[in-house]
Amino acid sequence: MSIGNSPEDDRPSIEDDGPSIGRALQQARIASGLTVDEVSSTTRVRIPIVHAIEQDDFSRCGGDVYARGHIRTFAQAVGLDPAPLVAQYDDDHGGRPVPTPAAPLFEAERIRADPRRPNWTAAMVAAIVVVIGFVGFTAFGGGDKGKPDRAVAEGPSQQKSSAPPRPTPSKPAPPKPPAPSDSAIAAVPADKVTVKITATTDKSWISAKDHNGQMLFDGLLQKGEAQTFQDAQKVDLILGNAGAIELYVNGKKIENKFEDGQVERLSYTKGDPQVG
Repeated sequence: MSIGNSPEDDRPSIEDDGPSIGRALQQARIASGLTVDEVSSTTRVRIPIVHAIEQDDFSRCGGDVYARGHIRTFAQAVGLDPAPLVAQYDDDHGGRPVPTPAAPLFEAERIRADPRRPNWTAAMVAAIVVVIGFVGFTAFGGGDKGKPDRAVAEGPSQQKSSAPPRPTPSKPAPPKPPAPSDSAIAAVPADKVTVKITATTDKSWISAKDHNGQMLFDGLLQKGEAQTFQDAQKVDLILGNAGAIELYVNGKKIENKFEDGQVERLSYTKGDPQVG
């Protein structure tokens, strides 16, 4: 380095008769204190390709386009101006291909109609359309004049539509269950206690045991369902939702006003109903 020169004057430059592209890049890399691995990491060019470029072997770049790109990024990484190197590459490899303008190609393939020659195909199509239109108008328009009511008078579909629809037979309503009568109450055995439970307004959990404590029923009674229990001496009940229950004991209805959600523990024996 001479006194008075700037650091930029010491960077390698490409002269007319200077070193090759690979040699110039290698000298610039060494002058910048960079290794091949560091150049590869900076440019994202694989290490074997970096070595090949420094040896002026561009066959591993994959084509002229990739070679120019690698030269450009390599030069920028080591502080060289890439334009002279890319120009030198083009000179050494036949120069850049000149793009072919697209307009002349399309112009040469364009088919131009001769204005002096009549288009007989279009004329024939137009004539056929006119004939078809005239025939259709005659068949569907003119042929029905003077006979507007014939289809209405003679059409079989009109006769079908005039017939009244047949009534659909209605199903008979199911018979209502008979209410408990005096004879049913009288049929209850006198030597046993009989309890009938019906869930009328809502479901309710029911538990029923005989006089020995044996379980007769323990479960959920859905709305509309009923259960009947008998024992020789006593029936113990637990009603989980007493307000939803209708209760008959020994054929007689229990008129106690239980509330919805109320839990009741009841016991009944032979004879008149008695709440235990």
